[in-house]
Parts: sequence; structure tokens; C-alpha cells
Amino acid sequence: MIGELYESALAGLDIVQIEYAGGLRRALPTQEWLALRPGDTTLLDRCAGPTLDVGSGPGRLTVALAERGMPALGIDITPYAVAMTRAAGGLALQRDVFGPVPGAGRWETVLLADGNIGIGGDPVSLLRRARRLLARGGRIVVEVEAPGVPSRTEDVRLRTAGARSDWFRWAHVSVDDIAELAARSAAQVIEGWEVPGRWFCTLRT
Repeated sequence: MIGELYESALAGLDIVQIEYAGGLRRALPTQEWLALRPGDTTLLDRCAGPTLDVGSGPGRLTVALAERGMPALGIDITPYAVAMTRAAGGLALQRDVFGPVPGAGRWETVLLADGNIGIGGDPVSLLRRARRLLARGGRIVVEVEAPGVPSRTEDVRLRTAGARSDWFRWAHVSVDDIAELAARSAAQVIEGWEVPGRWFCTLRT
């Protein structure tokens, strides 16, 4: 059901919300994922060599990297998102980052944009997995949340007026806490930067 609702949102067929266990709801921001956003260029500039775009969605970053002549692969669990990436000229596969991934141990950059550091609800486990996917000396480029935002893991689900997904775990990581989480995953923050409304870090393994 998660994939079906996400697909419906990407296709513009329904209004899909993220619902938090505490009752808060907000619109799933699919429009932000369809075309390059302010700040995306700064992410792309920091991707070096073959890049794995984790949770690539409809593929705007995967495609932009390919247009720069960089080897890039998007992975996403939703078939429709993968199809959108391919239709736009990017290379993408339906994969779970914690499952088998082509090129494991040889990627030079793992990209975690759009809050995808939250995948699985355990940022340290995700960063450790990213390290295993990287070649020696590789980098992880991460989008994080604003200073002062509490880092947390919570249960969320997708919903429309007539359907609801199962609950799943999602993490939120503040820029205030990324250095500690990186250290726990045997990585270190080598750079942090901000564009209006967005915060990013580069981690070196």
C-alpha cells in the first residue's frame, strides 16, 4: 500500500498526506521531487565519480548527474518512480538499499537527498550500510534538517481520503547531530553548507 499511494502521488492521481503517529499530517511534497530545486546544484557539485542515489524517487538528481556525464544509478522501492527516472533518461533499479545493490563496495559517492537519511528509521544503520557500498575513501552526501530541529525516529504512514498504508519507521536528523551519528558509523563530517531553507553535509568514510 505504501508503494501504491506513493505512485498515486507521483502520478498526480490523488492528494497524499504523510500522517505522524501524534496525529500531525502534511502533504507529501512530490512536486518538489519532479524538477531541480534551489540547492540541488550544490549537491550535484559534491558528487564525485560513480554515484548511487538512494531513494531516488522520480530521478531528478540521477538524471542531472547523467546529463553531467557522471555514472549514476538511482535506486527506489517504487516501480513507478523507477520508470519515471528511466523515461527521463536516467539509470534506475527497483532496490532496497539494505538488500543487494549492484556495484557494492565500488561506489565513490552515496547520495541521501530529500531527507532520505531517514530511510529505515535508524540513521546509524543506514550510514553503515552506505559505507559498505562505497569504495575506500568514498563520500556520503546527505541532506539534513535545520539547526534546532530535534532528531528523532517516529512512526509515519501515507494516507488519502480513502486509503491508508501501514505504519513505518522514519528518522529525522538535525544538522546539530549529524557529526555524532557519523562518528558512530565510522565516518566523519568534512563539510557542511546551507542554502535558504536546506542544510547539507559531506561525510568521508
